[in-house]
Amino acid sequence: MGKIPDHLTDTAGTVFTGQELPLTEQTEPAVAAPGHRDAVTWIGRDSGAFEPPTAGWPAIVSGLRRRPRLLITVAVLGVALGAALWMHLASKPPALVPLADQRSVPLVSVIVPGLRPVSTQVMVTGAIEARHNLPIGDGGQAGRIVAVYAQVGDHVRKGQVLAQIDDSVLAPQVNELNASLAKARAQAKLSAAEYRRAVTVGPQGGLSVQNIEQSHATAKMDAANVQMVAAQLAQKRAQLALTRVVAPVSGIVLTRAAEIGQIASPGGSPLFTIEDNGRVELIGQVAEQDLAALKVGQGASVYLVGYRQPFPGHIWLLGATINPQTRLGQVRIALDPNPALRPGGFAHAVIYVSHAERPVVPQTAILSDSAGTYVYIVEGNGRVERRNVRIGNVITSGVVIDKGLTGREQVVSLAGGFLQSGEAVKAAPTEGAHS
Repeated sequence: MGKIPDHLTDTAGTVFTGQELPLTEQTEPAVAAPGHRDAVTWIGRDSGAFEPPTAGWPAIVSGLRRRPRLLITVAVLGVALGAALWMHLASKPPALVPLADQRSVPLVSVIVPGLRPVSTQVMVTGAIEARHNLPIGDGGQAGRIVAVYAQVGDHVRKGQVLAQIDDSVLAPQVNELNASLAKARAQAKLSAAEYRRAVTVGPQGGLSVQNIEQSHATAKMDAANVQMVAAQLAQKRAQLALTRVVAPVSGIVLTRAAEIGQIASPGGSPLFTIEDNGRVELIGQVAEQDLAALKVGQGASVYLVGYRQPFPGHIWLLGATINPQTRLGQVRIALDPNPALRPGGFAHAVIYVSHAERPVVPQTAILSDSAGTYVYIVEGNGRVERRNVRIGNVITSGVVIDKGLTGREQVVSLAGGFLQSGEAVKAAPTEGAHS
């Protein structure tokens, strides 16, 4: 057991005093570390516990207080060690939470539609047709067409000659009957004069009653012959007139089948088809549920392919039946005459049924199932609820809601199909939504 001196002096000249302190014994032999020649001595492994000094310790502490540079160094080292420990703990990844324990609230886009002035419209598609198609054919005897005076698209007047059928046989017959009628009239006039003389002379002039009655009968026969020849002449004139194919009304020639040299016969195919006074119509089909909202006289705007401006019209006839296969009904819209309205052209019409203020929502907000059409709205408690609605019309800006919304609700505009009624959500207003 060694003893330390009763005082120590450091390089700075400070004197430390204290009692004897026990020195540990060498319990193990010194072992040379690899690469070093000096031995390492294990000190105090098996010796007793170290006993701090008692009497001289306050003096040592008092001496340390006189060394502020040493204390500052110790403090800096402590702060550095604490910072390193904190950075090590902060760099550890957060603990993973099982999916079953996660409770994330979905973020949904909502819109407050408000009320907009909208027009309830019914769409009709169909084709332009002549309101009255008038087929014109040969109404007389069979004959060869010798001239054609009208072409497709021509505007013709009532009574205008469209084609001429050969009249080389009928014309001479009419002339012959004209001569026969003149001859019959002259004979009837002569017979009537003879009868009047016979009556004047009478029995006093030597004429018997028989002669007078015979003159009377001859006058009547000649008068009847005049009527007969006149009737024959009228018949031949009518037949001659039928050799000219004329327009029964003013209008536009739609089709022409007459050709020079063609044999026309009564009951054959029409030689011409005329549109009555240029009046046309749109014959279209409309859905069964929309047919109930239409009435005769309602205005319509008809749009043709290739024309931007609409053509005004009005409903003049509604179909009395519904096609059982297509569930469509017929509607006929009368149009004013216009050269651009050509029969056979495709067209669609917009019929304005009513004007009102209705909520309008995006098409992505509309959902449907076996129970009907609905939307999701976000209630004040942050949960979505199903709201059944009735769709009125589809316009450029969205879907018009006729029933089910007031316009002040927060309507889920996107991805509503992934939600369930009563689910908690976080609402994110959509850009451009009405407030």
